Amino acid sequence: MNCSQYFGTVAALAICAVVPAWAADIAVLQGLDKITARVSTFEAPVGQPARFGTLAIVARTCQKKPPEEPPESAAFVEVTDMKPGEAAVTLFRGWMFASSPAVSALEHPVYDVWIVDCK
Repeated sequence: MNCSQYFGTVAALAICAVVPAWAADIAVLQGLDKITARVSTFEAPVGQPARFGTLAIVARTCQKKPPEEPPESAAFVEVTDMKPGEAAVTLFRGWMFASSPAVSALEHPVYDVWIVDCK
């Protein structure tokens, strides 16, 4: 999947120009469990769900600039809260950028999740 599959407007297509065309197979994410104050690094293979607490995280694409350019990794991520006995709730669907984690990181009462790298 590529950037243009997610956006239909001209303004949103400008985001596609920022996202590099170097696709990777695995998104490397970090998550903060605010209850235990622990930060965990975990991998989410593109197209497959990864679990972090009650969250199911699916990276739809993960792209990284080549080494000769300034470092940047970006992933289009879908995050769903899957609490036992409750209906699944989509919490986040969008791009996360490693160089600007505060711009589009998941913020949740218990968990924070952000992208670190693509590999």
